[in-house]
Amino acid sequence: MTHDPSGAAARAERASDGAVVVDLAQTSVRDLNHRLHRLTVQSNERLWRVLNAAGKHALAVGLNQPIEVVVIGHTGYFSGGMNQAATLTIEGHAGPGVAENMMSGVVRVRGNASASAGASGRGGLLVIEGDAASRCGISMKGIDIVVGGSVGHMAAFLGQAGRLVVCGDAGDDLGDSIYEAAIYVGGKVGRLGADCIEKPMTPAHRAALEALLKQAAIEHDPAAFRRFGSARKLYHYHVDNADAYA
Repeated sequence: MTHDPSGAAARAERASDGAVVVDLAQTSVRDLNHRLHRLTVQSNERLWRVLNAAGKHALAVGLNQPIEVVVIGHTGYFSGGMNQAATLTIEGHAGPGVAENMMSGVVRVRGNASASAGASGRGGLLVIEGDAASRCGISMKGIDIVVGGSVGHMAAFLGQAGRLVVCGDAGDDLGDSIYEAAIYVGGKVGRLGADCIEKPMTPAHRAALEALLKQAAIEHDPAAFRRFGSARKLYHYHVDNADAYA
């Protein structure tokens, strides 16, 4: 069966600011994503506003044009996944896996995010203005994640590259089995994960953190943060570390 996006086009309209408005009470997520994927560099449809998200899954995934998409309401699983170049703002809470495997661009969540936010992200910036649940930044590979609130357990688990900034508190097992990702926490820190240690906070680190907070439009004193990273003891198996592998 051939997919026909004409229904989505018929149910989209322009707002006074030029935004293309799509109401998900009238249009399917599949049609919305299909139309977003068909955009080209020459398209004049650069601003999109999505109404009645109502917890729907996989909204605005795989975007590869420098467009701006604003989603009104809460989203379900994997919103903004595989984002590349686009700026996505979710005016609500986000379900599990928001910005999963993100490549570039910006994803901003005005509320809280569920588990595994920014999982396997390779680039770009994910901003969560509220709290994030467990495994925020799991297996991050270059993404920058800024959380205005607190994060749950196992944040930056298997973090390979990139930066996780937590303005609030961090739960237990922070940075478990971390490689070379960097973690900054402004509040309390629970039990550290395997091979994660606190590291010195140099002026260079503080300056880079200040720039990242400014980019994320999150106001917080860089001097309040502590830095965490890998002790580099789990890169290769060693019998003396056997208990840490369990």
